[in-house]
Amino acid sequence: MSAAVETSALLKPPGIVVKDLALRFGQQTIFEHLNVEIKSGEFIALLGASGVGKSSLLKIIAGLAKPSAGTVIGSDGKSLSGRIAYMGQQDLLFPWLNVRENVTVGARMRGEKADAAWADHLLEQVGLNARATALPAALSGGMRQRAAIARTLYERRPIVLMDEPFSALDALTRAKIQDLAAELLVNCTALLITHDPLEACRLGHHLVVLSGHPARLGAPITISGLPPRAPDNPEVLKSQGQLMRLLTEHE
Repeated sequence: MSAAVETSALLKPPGIVVKDLALRFGQQTIFEHLNVEIKSGEFIALLGASGVGKSSLLKIIAGLAKPSAGTVIGSDGKSLSGRIAYMGQQDLLFPWLNVRENVTVGARMRGEKADAAWADHLLEQVGLNARATALPAALSGGMRQRAAIARTLYERRPIVLMDEPFSALDALTRAKIQDLAAELLVNCTALLITHDPLEACRLGHHLVVLSGHPARLGAPITISGLPPRAPDNPEVLKSQGQLMRLLTEHE
């Protein structure tokens, strides 16, 4: 068992409660009346058309943006501040830091001693141990994305929010990193934005679609079995088809 799993298993991660959330820009309402509860330890996949408000919703949950109405709070009744690791669509690696330094940058910014052993373990898991001292300019786009994933997992937070974290990876690397994320986040509460129905069905305990104008959240789709599921799992194939129909209907 990894150090991350051992540490997080000692404490039950908080769930996320979104209540009557709305976001407006001037006269335009992006979404409204969003209500959802992500239970402790659940991995939720959020899908929807481009521009529907998925990334904005994730940023509000992360505390990086303010809603026009509504609240986001932990299921324990406490603020989520300080308990979230967030990964956006861009890798945002610091160009003057090498890969290992980028992975541990959160600790460095907090004035903490970096956990080099944990960082190197993660770099090995994402296939970057041989590039630990390389600068981001020397990496491919997929390598940069893997470094950003390692940086997110390095934080060992009980809540992890990810915005299309595997989008820049080739199919084989994506499957491997999906498996790794599912293993390392098993004792976390996780919310993943993805445009890939197969990815959602492999990783999510439940799937939710954001759609409409203004956007609303549909009823959760539950998939049996534990992630990561095999791509040819009958339940995965069935749910993938259901998701494709839903997404096509709301395009």
